[in-house]
Amino acid sequence: MKFILAGIAAGVLLAAPALAQDTTATFIDTSGEESGTATLTATTKGVLIEIEVGGLPSDQWVAFHVHETGNCNHETDHESAGDHFNPSTVEHGYLTETGPHAGDMPNQYVPADGVLRAQVLNPFVMLDDGEASIVGRALMIHAGADDYSTQPSGDAGDRLACAVVE
Repeated sequence: MKFILAGIAAGVLLAAPALAQDTTATFIDTSGEESGTATLTATTKGVLIEIEVGGLPSDQWVAFHVHETGNCNHETDHESAGDHFNPSTVEHGYLTETGPHAGDMPNQYVPADGVLRAQVLNPFVMLDDGEASIVGRALMIHAGADDYSTQPSGDAGDRLACAVVE
């Protein structure tokens, strides 16, 4: 009887879909120092991204995006991360006719201590090997808020912190 129950339990475990897959990313600031982390969790509705990043401008909104290339070279002010991740080739921004694209995420508020702590669900991306996967891409925090309409990046300003999604 024990073998039958163990076999049934193993069969149930093998048949159950994997709902959560975690991966991490470490943010690098413009001087090349580690400034924070991100934990990314796959869900059935996208990717939940939990971040904690320090050394940011306090008491203001900053843009938070996914960029196309997983390269965070601080010597190029993180320009090495390329443009926003946009596999569907639509306009940037929540306020545009065809947007938003997969790299767009809402602005985040940095409080007085200069440490951004947030949980953001991006419904346009995944952590698999498909076209919408952000594994091997970069998370980026900009110096200013995204205006949600200016092309190609929302007039969000300098790139302050970059993290490669492992």
